[in-house]
Amino acid sequence: MHEAISNMLERYECRTRDDYTNALREILQNIALFGLWRSKFFEHAAFYGGTALRVLYGLDRYSEDLDFSLLKTDSAFSLGTYGVALCREISSFGFDVEFEGRKKARTSAIESVFLKANTYKQLVVIGITGELLRDLHPAKNLKIRLEVDTDPPGNFETETHYVLQPVPFPVRTYRLPDLFAGKLHAILCRKWKTRVKGRDWYDLVWYIAHHPQVRLAHLESRMRQSGDYTDDEALAPEILQALLRRAVDGLDIEKARLEVTPFIRDQRALDMWSQEFFAEIITRIVTV
Repeated sequence: MHEAISNMLERYECRTRDDYTNALREILQNIALFGLWRSKFFEHAAFYGGTALRVLYGLDRYSEDLDFSLLKTDSAFSLGTYGVALCREISSFGFDVEFEGRKKARTSAIESVFLKANTYKQLVVIGITGELLRDLHPAKNLKIRLEVDTDPPGNFETETHYVLQPVPFPVRTYRLPDLFAGKLHAILCRKWKTRVKGRDWYDLVWYIAHHPQVRLAHLESRMRQSGDYTDDEALAPEILQALLRRAVDGLDIEKARLEVTPFIRDQRALDMWSQEFFAEIITRIVTV
């Protein structure tokens, strides 16, 4: 095993196969970020979303995808140009991945690709053998989706943070008030009829507990771009509170718990979840 990978794995207290699989995914995410930096990707784009919150700010839940936003609109942008560099970088640490493109819908501003790896083989790379691999299908794949918003909404700011493993390197990211705006947009505007993304609500609690400031202008830009806010008046704090309260009232708490459970280690963090809990904590959000 590559020494840098061994050092990264030491950060995780892995006991089960799921623990090791989550650690493997996160190690591959970090190497992918390193490869993107080496390819000068962050001269054009910024990191955001749940994985950015975990990797850069310490969110205590696992995240699956790598989400980015261009700094300015470019409908011709393609992640495909980074495929060879990403696979080469990841293979230099001993892993074998494939880069899988995805044809973008004409009406979508989201460019998506996948990094795909055989779960069994990559677990062996990080030293997992024997009982922990029993019953794992040899063809099972681990996928990491990379998405880039090629038509970013305005009124956001970025800054540089440093990732220290596998080696130190800089990453451009949204500032926390803008990351929070993106999360509130997901909570208020995600177009899922029957599914509930409990991860959004878990992240909401994290933001309010650690960084409750949200940039209202960026949230408004996102909501206007998605067609979810069309009023002539600006989005005011009291309007945001009313929208959030409506979302809380309609939340299926049990479905939210079930969705987020595989991504967190301490299930006690969900014990307090209720309509009353969320209705109270949203009042602590600070608009800037």
